[in-house]
Amino acid sequence: MLQNIGVPGLILILVIALIIFGPSKLPEIGRAFGSTLKEFKKSTRDLVSEEEEETDSKKEKKHLA
Repeated sequence: MLQNIGVPGLILILVIALIIFGPSKLPEIGRAFGSTLKEFKKSTRDLVSEEEEETDSKKEKKHLA
């Protein structure tokens, strides 16, 4: 869905955000969005690594049995 936006659409979204929130709020919103995205990536990475560890331990148990 977001792949179809393109550069002109992104510029339009930024201009609308600038009009709605004003120039003083945009940096705060950007920081909040960035930290949220960072936390989401960290959580996803942790879940994937836990799943891989669980899968590896199951394979080892089957191999030893």
